[in-house]
Amino acid sequence: MKGLVFHGPGQSAWQEVPDPGIKDPTDVIVRVDTVTICGTDLHILKGDVPEVRPGTVLGHEAVGEVVEIGGDVRTVRPGDRVLVSCITACGRCRYCREGAYGQCRGGGGWILGHLIDGTQAEYVRVPYADLSVHPLPSTLESKDAVLLADIFPTSYEVGVVNGHVSPGDTVAVVGAGPIGLAAIVTARLFSPERIVAVDLAPARLEAARRLGADAVADAREDPAQLVADLTDGLGADVAIEAVGVPESFELCTRMVRPGGHVANVGVHGGPATLHLEDLWIRNVTITTGLVDTRSTPTLLRMAAAGRLPTSSLVTHVFPLDAMEEAYDVFSRAADTGALKVVLGGPRHDVVAVPAA
Repeated sequence: MKGLVFHGPGQSAWQEVPDPGIKDPTDVIVRVDTVTICGTDLHILKGDVPEVRPGTVLGHEAVGEVVEIGGDVRTVRPGDRVLVSCITACGRCRYCREGAYGQCRGGGGWILGHLIDGTQAEYVRVPYADLSVHPLPSTLESKDAVLLADIFPTSYEVGVVNGHVSPGDTVAVVGAGPIGLAAIVTARLFSPERIVAVDLAPARLEAARRLGADAVADAREDPAQLVADLTDGLGADVAIEAVGVPESFELCTRMVRPGGHVANVGVHGGPATLHLEDLWIRNVTITTGLVDTRSTPTLLRMAAAGRLPTSSLVTHVFPLDAMEEAYDVFSRAADTGALKVVLGGPRHDVVAVPAA
């Protein structure tokens, strides 16, 4: 088969790789129909995630068809269309029993495209399938469902839930890329008074408005002052960091109110300064987190019911073998306007020919 292989910082290639096979009785093999590219994949290519070894197939999000199952798999069978979660869960360790699947100690957690071969390929092996793949309703299109593998549960759990977004809150979302936009969508489920989106790109700020932001701010034009003006000097109840650079994290700590929450979602490749000389007296709670995906079944039901505008985030669609072109477009989002790029689509092995 072919897959997108990491060869070291700045180097990757769509190339032939060995077909995956069942290694453990809890495994399934999924034929990949649809994948997307995550900002974390770009961090890997920059060298920000040194645990990823050269030779690894990248990717941790997919929709596809189960083609083979191990002897202990009970929840899916060959022919099932499934969502492959970005997080793998053994279901038995202490963290999994607490629902903290991202911290799995039994061989799970974030392993796809990180510690083992991932989803940006024609086939993928998924360990611990009973908790790590989700059967999909026929009404949910693949290009919509694939966004529930990572960005929606990540934004919801690590941003909105960890940030304790509540009715009447002012929520500041710093970074209006895919994660930030999904945070805006899911924050609205809790009826905040206002959501303020901050970014450098006018196109992303416009997307934030379309998806529910009440105000937007250019990151270069003192967004902390805008938040202060909107809240009579109080500050944001919740500041969600959705970029992963020191400047955005430090901006969140400046715009949050005393007693508020800073929820860091972004993947950081370098250190950020924690200004405790200012924060120690302000009763601020700062959370970090890797997504657990315990919310995925709920989000899937909401998407199937039309309650999550997933399609609005997809700006570019490519065939699966155009992986390198898709990476180029996604990595130059400021120039291309890319939000989420989706590759592939459902395959049709049997073509129905209408009767004459």
